[in-house]
Amino acid sequence: MWDVRVTKRALKRIAKAPETVQILFDELTQDLRETGPIRADWPNYSKLGNETYHCHLKHSWVACWRHTKESVEIEVYYAGSREDAPY
Repeated sequence: MWDVRVTKRALKRIAKAPETVQILFDELTQDLRETGPIRADWPNYSKLGNETYHCHLKHSWVACWRHTKESVEIEVYYAGSREDAPY
């Protein structure tokens, strides 16, 4: 099992999302917890940098996370609209 931490900022943003997006976000965090940071089975998954990743929850909603190699911690630092995404 991986240790998944969601930042307060990401939690605030996802709370404003439609319920279907919130459900998908919960599913994503559960997938991260069970199988780790590489989530190629999620729509538009991609590696953003050495330790950062993202995927789409819906067409205009994304989640971004980071994982340091040799660590079991994954930090979800953004969940919100694609227009405001930090990439």
